[in-house]
Amino acid sequence: MVKYNISEIKEKEANYRGLVSPQLMDKIQEKIMKIIVMDKKYRDKDYSAKNLAEEIGTNTRYISAVVNTRFHMNYTSFVNKYRIEEAMSLLVDKRYLDLNIEDIGEMVGFSNRQSFYASFFRNLGITPRGYRMQHLKQHPSLKAKVKPKRKK
Repeated sequence: MVKYNISEIKEKEANYRGLVSPQLMDKIQEKIMKIIVMDKKYRDKDYSAKNLAEEIGTNTRYISAVVNTRFHMNYTSFVNKYRIEEAMSLLVDKRYLDLNIEDIGEMVGFSNRQSFYASFFRNLGITPRGYRMQHLKQHPSLKAKVKPKRKK
């Protein structure tokens, strides 16, 4: 039985990618990095490519072209990459060990448990809970701080 609905991302060629000049791509890439990464907009679960395009002063096709060409992934995967990187830190940070996995997913911008687990697993090949438990095995002194798993 497959736990997560994960499918391969297929490469497809978009005609509009060639319409964006390298200079414009550089400018848009810089703005994307500033807004998504530096300003940590990836934490906002409602921040879409459309919001980003409006903030930059361009359109979603250009955003998509830059993200696909420069980062070799789609917008959602790009944003989720930064969410997962932060989640990895929070999952093993002793200050956050009393938080459950779902709370951490929400803190980094995932709108629900399923998307957090699926994205985490797709990127790392392990669930967020598995990642935390693996880390705790390597650092047994932190175990006492972890809340027991919630019953549903």
